Amino acid sequence: MKTVLLSFVYTIFCSGFFSVKNNYSHINAETVALDYSTSAQTGLFETDEILDIQLTGNIRELMNDRDETPAYHSLYISFKGADSNAVSIAIEAKARGHFRKSLGDCSYPPILLHFLKNEAQLSSIFKEQDKLKLVMPCGSDDYVIREWLAYRIYNLVTPKSFKARLVRVQLNDTKKKNNSAPFYGILLEEEEQMAKRNGASLINRKQVKPQQTETEAFLNMAVFEYLIGNTDWGVEYLQNIKLLATDSNSVVTAVPYDFDHAGIVNAPYAKPAEELEMNSVRERRYRGYCVTDITKFENTIALYNALRKDIYQLYTGNPLADIKYIKATTQYLDDFYATINNPEKMKKEFEYPCNKNGTGNVIIKGLAKE
Repeated sequence: MKTVLLSFVYTIFCSGFFSVKNNYSHINAETVALDYSTSAQTGLFETDEILDIQLTGNIRELMNDRDETPAYHSLYISFKGADSNAVSIAIEAKARGHFRKSLGDCSYPPILLHFLKNEAQLSSIFKEQDKLKLVMPCGSDDYVIREWLAYRIYNLVTPKSFKARLVRVQLNDTKKKNNSAPFYGILLEEEEQMAKRNGASLINRKQVKPQQTETEAFLNMAVFEYLIGNTDWGVEYLQNIKLLATDSNSVVTAVPYDFDHAGIVNAPYAKPAEELEMNSVRERRYRGYCVTDITKFENTIALYNALRKDIYQLYTGNPLADIKYIKATTQYLDDFYATINNPEKMKKEFEYPCNKNGTGNVIIKGLAKE
């Protein structure tokens, strides 16, 4: 489906069946019209309604600034306000992300939006924001939608997860006559806000062992990473992991993010680390720590079985994904559930880190301290 009215999308979403098939060429001017009704009083991440935004400025200069220490560039972000009138806020933005910035075939690096606390912002949907990560597409924005759905899965697992808002982005380069077609991106909840929402604080401390984190929360998280086929994470060196603690004496909780290398996303640039000796990101590998008492997974398996219907509903009948992807993902989920509900298969998979000749606990090159 090339064009879908936003109200239609939202209605479908609320009933549990949502989305729109698209890539850059699938969104025309009619689709990207700033036509949503989210009020300024509604928090940015308190709705799953797709948000239309426009970024205006010297876009080429921003996108080409991919140095180790990129500078901030002045932009305006525009959207419809509570009264349906256009709102334009002065912000600044810079490229971020070491891996994606270096990819030659990515037209857009990930972006960090810095809000300047001006009057227009403080009366808008962005009133509580300081620095927001904007996930940009690399290739088709189908992969952005797929990553957003991975965030949605983990939101079902635990509130100690990053909220993600799907946005339609129009880039208006003031130095060009013709602008690129709109595309989908993801606004990611600020880590401090995620921590505050959970009554916790961020712990920026490396070399925390996975065994030192809250046990059940870790098992739930590690099995989630296994479910989506993601091996691009690690606790010791905070590889796509944030740590939360309610106070200085509490056990920390590991919170994952950045799922574009997951098998369930299957981005063309995603490859397993060489050290893992895997053939494809679609191959699952459990990367938790060694647990010899497999009964410790009972609560985790029960949780994922209880969430099974809700997880499948994120994909089945979803107009944001094409039929082929939905079918492949349904099969991918079927394989996961066939494994966790077969005691022998589950034991084999989740005891893999206990194999001294395996790669279950390998430290990925470049993450360890020199």
